[in-house]
Amino acid sequence: MKKEAMLDSYMTYIQLEKNYSAHTVSNYRKDLESFFSFLESEGLSEIREVEYLHARNYVTQLYEQAFSRATVSRKISAVRSFFKYGSREFGLNEEAFKSLHHPKKRERLPQFFYEQELEMLFESVSGNDKLSQRNLALLELLYATGMRVSECTSIRIGDLDRAMNIVKVLGKGKKERYIPYGEFAREALEHYIEEARPKLMKNTDHVYLFVNSRGEPLTDRGIRYILSDCIKKAALNTAIYPHMIRHTFATHMLNNGADMRTVQELLGHAHLSSTQVYTHVTKEHLRSTYLNAHPRA
Repeated sequence: MKKEAMLDSYMTYIQLEKNYSAHTVSNYRKDLESFFSFLESEGLSEIREVEYLHARNYVTQLYEQAFSRATVSRKISAVRSFFKYGSREFGLNEEAFKSLHHPKKRERLPQFFYEQELEMLFESVSGNDKLSQRNLALLELLYATGMRVSECTSIRIGDLDRAMNIVKVLGKGKKERYIPYGEFAREALEHYIEEARPKLMKNTDHVYLFVNSRGEPLTDRGIRYILSDCIKKAALNTAIYPHMIRHTFATHMLNNGADMRTVQELLGHAHLSSTQVYTHVTKEHLRSTYLNAHPRA
């Protein structure tokens, strides 16, 4: 089988079975196509002939091209994951990249909103028009649940248990989980579903919860645009990305006494280590508050 066919098979696997986001799938394809181009420049036409030396040369070239450690790490992950899949499906030898040193990414604490900033963000979407009602429901649900944006865009009306205030989401690896949401989110959702959504739907007919101004299902890009617009209206001097709401949810939960396992389950993290990064955020918050408040700090 040619490497192009192997690539197509792998892309289908990570998209359908691993449930990777469209953004991740696109990046992995570009990374692997770039790696294939490197092999051709090395005069290697057969992917089964890849050895450790080729892997080392590839990484050296990435650093020579001045990619960041995070980007190099992602590119190695893409190729390593491809070879792992290929060893199982096509008999490829995965040892070349399996034994390769994986550069550690510089740890950065997740950015989050303080509660006062979040209130300003909510105030920016107050209004009785249909788009304001949708934006408030979207913002309230994201903050109430900490769900990923990709999970939010796939929610259907039937995924909401409006009597129990619980939403079913489809996470990574197609794993379902149920997340409760509070009274603020419930009220915003009810207004949106009963009043705003029917007006936005116009002549369209589908079951997705959040829709754009034309009544079509809201996309990841659409949510980014909405949140950026909220930041401008709130006059907050910060950039925003959708995951910031998720970081804010986790940080506020831990700051207010939630235990780590509960937050892990709500976020849909497979490993506790993914959730533990937020303990560093809360410790830094405590330290900063102490230094600013204690007279002899």
